[in-house]
Amino acid sequence: MKPWEANIRRVTPYVPGEQPKKSNMIKLNTNENPYGPSPAVKKAARDFDTELLRLYPDPSSELLVDALAMRYGLGRDQIFVGVGSDDVLAMSFLTFFNSGRPILFPDISYSFYSVWAELYRIPYERPALDGEFRIRKEDYYKENGGVVFPNPNAPTSLALGLADVEDIIAHNQESVVIVDEAYIDFGGESALGLLSKYENLLVVQTFSKSRSMAGLRIGFAMGNPALIKALNDVKYSFNSYTMNQTSLLLGTAAVEDEAYFQETVGKIKATRERAKERLRALGFVYPEPSANFIFVTRPGTDARTLFEALKEKDIYVRYFDAPRINQYLRVTVGTDGQMERLFEFLENYL
Repeated sequence: MKPWEANIRRVTPYVPGEQPKKSNMIKLNTNENPYGPSPAVKKAARDFDTELLRLYPDPSSELLVDALAMRYGLGRDQIFVGVGSDDVLAMSFLTFFNSGRPILFPDISYSFYSVWAELYRIPYERPALDGEFRIRKEDYYKENGGVVFPNPNAPTSLALGLADVEDIIAHNQESVVIVDEAYIDFGGESALGLLSKYENLLVVQTFSKSRSMAGLRIGFAMGNPALIKALNDVKYSFNSYTMNQTSLLLGTAAVEDEAYFQETVGKIKATRERAKERLRALGFVYPEPSANFIFVTRPGTDARTLFEALKEKDIYVRYFDAPRINQYLRVTVGTDGQMERLFEFLENYL
């Protein structure tokens, strides 16, 4: 090893879902919204003044922050925006998890948490989900340097009840608790209403799922002004201009079109309910889903083999080669037509 190689920070990176570039494929592996962005977003894109691109964007992201504050009934000093919720979460790890004590998150959860902890050299513990893949709130009563968990959880799609979410927050008022609500618009109850009660709570959401804007990368956090100021102080020390002009304008247009947001979320929920019945009829079992995906297994059917067979037919779902879940597939809810192609394949294959 060369001397300079000894000083390289080494981590095991997060592995994202495949992004194949094929025509006529069925892509149900990365929890993207199958419906396009709001017509208001498309109009804003057409009307965008490219002359703005010669200027730095507003470092305070005032336009988007104001729109989100109005939408969620908060003060503008309670909103932080970033380049996707991954950016917001990574900034939160860097900002809040510095006590030297281990942070806590579930053993089966969003796999980026352990990557960030390793990257920033934050000690961590991963309390195991119970036999039904549920978070045990009592596992989060111990001393810690912070708590983070998705609700609904990924990849299980299970939502923790708001009373249990509050119980975890109430038992951890000496550290920051981050509730990652990437999928909350599809099921479960948001912790947003608890912000006025707990100054240590940070709620993180994204435009990638329910607002159909994964390609634009917009995420945001909601919390008390002291938490938001701390995040902005770190952001300004890292990169003042994280949000580009296009994201600010198109993101604001998306927030303002509430009717389209409700319409597409409703479509996905309805398709999910029909998909549950079709999958059950084919012998699949799954935890009760609250997100825009279903976490399925079928007794007697090897998940990896089925995953590979689906890929051969250009139908992409997500397989996790990990303990306890290596016989499960995560299936994003697509359009009715996309799901029908999936079911036709499964009926023939099985």
